[in-house]
Amino acid sequence: MALGQAPKNTRPNVLIILTDDLGIGDVSAYQKGKLHTPNIDKLANGGVRFTNGYATSATCTPSRFALLTGRYPWHNAKAKVLPGDAPTLIDTAMFTLADLFKKQGYQTGVVGKWHLGLGNGKIDWNQPISETPNDLGFDYSYIMAATNDRVPTVYVENRQVKGLQANDPLLVSYVQNFPGEPTALTHPALMTTLKWDHGHNNSVHNGVPRIGFMKGGKAALWVDETMANEFLNQASAFITQRHPQKTGQPFFLYYALHQPHVPRVPNPRFVGKSGLGPRGDAILEADWCVGEIVQKLEQEGLLENTLLIFSSDNGPVLNDGYLDDAVEKRGNHDPFGGLRGGKYSLFEGGTRVPFITYWKGHIQPQVSAALVCQIDFLASFAQLFQASNPAPESQNTLNAFLGKSSKGRRKLVLEAAGRLAFRQDHYALIPPHEGNAIAKDVNIELGVAPEMQLYDLQKDPGQKHNLAKEKWKKVKALEMAMQRLTQ
Repeated sequence: MALGQAPKNTRPNVLIILTDDLGIGDVSAYQKGKLHTPNIDKLANGGVRFTNGYATSATCTPSRFALLTGRYPWHNAKAKVLPGDAPTLIDTAMFTLADLFKKQGYQTGVVGKWHLGLGNGKIDWNQPISETPNDLGFDYSYIMAATNDRVPTVYVENRQVKGLQANDPLLVSYVQNFPGEPTALTHPALMTTLKWDHGHNNSVHNGVPRIGFMKGGKAALWVDETMANEFLNQASAFITQRHPQKTGQPFFLYYALHQPHVPRVPNPRFVGKSGLGPRGDAILEADWCVGEIVQKLEQEGLLENTLLIFSSDNGPVLNDGYLDDAVEKRGNHDPFGGLRGGKYSLFEGGTRVPFITYWKGHIQPQVSAALVCQIDFLASFAQLFQASNPAPESQNTLNAFLGKSSKGRRKLVLEAAGRLAFRQDHYALIPPHEGNAIAKDVNIELGVAPEMQLYDLQKDPGQKHNLAKEKWKKVKALEMAMQRLTQ
């Protein structure tokens, strides 16, 4: 069935704001932590604040894959945390969320963190890059290739590294260093901004040690302290330039913030403001970005016709490789919101994330316990447009997103490092898995155990009581339901 055109009055602009490693407890509207996030709270208090909102995965690349494709990432063995020079993870023939909007006559853009690969595996950063977001339904892209702790530390606009000079080519390797180039190990004095704790001891740029090796391209290198402004300015410009009154078309913008992912190097005006160290300051910076982009919509007269979705790619982590006082200055702040685990974990803290929908004048403010997931954006917007859903694993939960129903999906497969868990109604099932129970570097329980685990999240949201032995019939039923979805 052909994708049809939606009626004009059901075609709002759509803005998805995705943060990076933000926990439920980091958003003050959830009343679980000690930070104050007034701009995110305005969306939460003026829209639907979901208490059972999920990413599919406990790490960023897989969950972003699911958000954009409507497909579970564990189908793709390569859907794991990627290096900065990884090839495109999403096949250009695969239908994406951006494709859906484009088919509906939307102008489409992505600004911020990408981390889904670029090119065909042999990138020459000094030439136009093949297979970028522009080949996956996005008319415009302004991104970092991977993460802010991985090389190359440059912005890529559409198919070109921004600001690159021909007489200073950019070279990138994840295999070996370039002859004579300093690293955090050989030249520790270069670490003037942050020092590494684990895993971040290769090339140093802007006083920050990174993962991977890089040489040259100096005119193109970003400044961490101005990254938030850079992405915000590009997102704001996209809204201005593609104003529906100018173009006659609505827009879809995927605005992927880098905060509070490491390295946490916020603009100086936020330094020290949270009292929780760089991680807390970075979250205040992210909250400011949310306020600025909402204000931009107001200034352009677009707020009443823009559906905003705010979420995070996975759960929180404190020490994720740098000595930035995230643990030492945490105090009594709980970024995990009382949930067990965190980033990298099969426990709820890995995938249950802040999740808010806001559409001024259209969504009634409320708190919803509906089970919703980012994988369902594709099917839900297809429903909004009265179009066919090309991704069967993506379910239509549009009415839950719009606050018209308290029902979301019943079942959800969750993933961390290739291991799977299962959520059905208010039960969480974690099958036996081999491996370490705790990721020592980040001090997070992974949910990995040799025995079956079953938790009643309604009575035990912190997953303290394993009910697998006493509720063995429920375990069997959930096992069968999970097998039907994963085989």
